Amino acid sequence: MSADTILAQELKSLQGELAASQNERAAISTRADSPPSAQPRPQLTPETPEERELRDQLRELASEATGFFENAQKNISAHPAESVFGALLVGILIGRLIGRR
Repeated sequence: MSADTILAQELKSLQGELAASQNERAAISTRADSPPSAQPRPQLTPETPEERELRDQLRELASEATGFFENAQKNISAHPAESVFGALLVGILIGRLIGRR
């Protein structure tokens, strides 16, 4: 469950950065197009197809990751002993692979 909240926070952070970048770009283009004496008015630029596609992909990634973590949590809750044993085997395998270097 904590992985879901971390992932959700990271995606919100990315969306915030994307929105800030769009606002900054809109402000720069407004300043470049208007004469210096005119008052800059806030304008929202229409979303480009690439931005819309990126936003849709981020939403899809968030929903897929959330579904994956929910599924994993259900499986671990249903089979705790097998999950611990599997994690132990994976840890041993990784330790041996790293130890060979």
